[in-house]
Amino acid sequence: MGIGKLFADGGLVMWPLLGFSVLALALIIERSRFWLRINQRQNRVVRDVLNLYRADNVVGTLDKLRKNVDLPIARIFLSALELEEPTPEEFRLALESEAQAEIPQLKRFNTIFDTIISLSPLLGLLGTVLGLITSFASLNLGNVGGTQTIGVTSGISEALVSTATGLIVAIFTLLFANMFRGLYQRQMALIQEYGGQLELLYRRRYERGGERNYASTR
Repeated sequence: MGIGKLFADGGLVMWPLLGFSVLALALIIERSRFWLRINQRQNRVVRDVLNLYRADNVVGTLDKLRKNVDLPIARIFLSALELEEPTPEEFRLALESEAQAEIPQLKRFNTIFDTIISLSPLLGLLGTVLGLITSFASLNLGNVGGTQTIGVTSGISEALVSTATGLIVAIFTLLFANMFRGLYQRQMALIQEYGGQLELLYRRRYERGGERNYASTR
């Protein structure tokens, strides 16, 4: 059975299901590229940044972060490191605030994925109902095996094709949506880990600065 005939047999609900499948595929490609870019570069950038900051090379640290400002973790670090002599509490608040601001970008399109996953089976079910209505409307007990049987089989075909298509779209989208949720949760855990390491380095640097200032006044 060709795609065209399969699409025609599915009835009216195939059009919104086609739209959902195209939309889901486009968003999956965008999210895949987004997460691939993060996973390829983030660990190396964070390692270099922490090493530079550990060596008290603040200028090099900021320069490295600005060159990778397209990464969420770089924007989070910059929000704290660009403050003018913050206290450790202010530094931590800056990290936490920017991390919260990055959440919408990390969870982008999740609502659309959920909508497609929820509506696709319902559209398939609607196609099933419409197909059964067509079958029963064409059914004539006094003409079993006659020409009206074509309408019955057409309605059954519409019911089965639309249901299967709705389930396929929902299952396909669900697989990728769950993968993106897992990547989001992993990313939030890494942000907390890396942010904690940077905060610890800043606290040590802040305390060393306070000790030097105290020693110079004696």
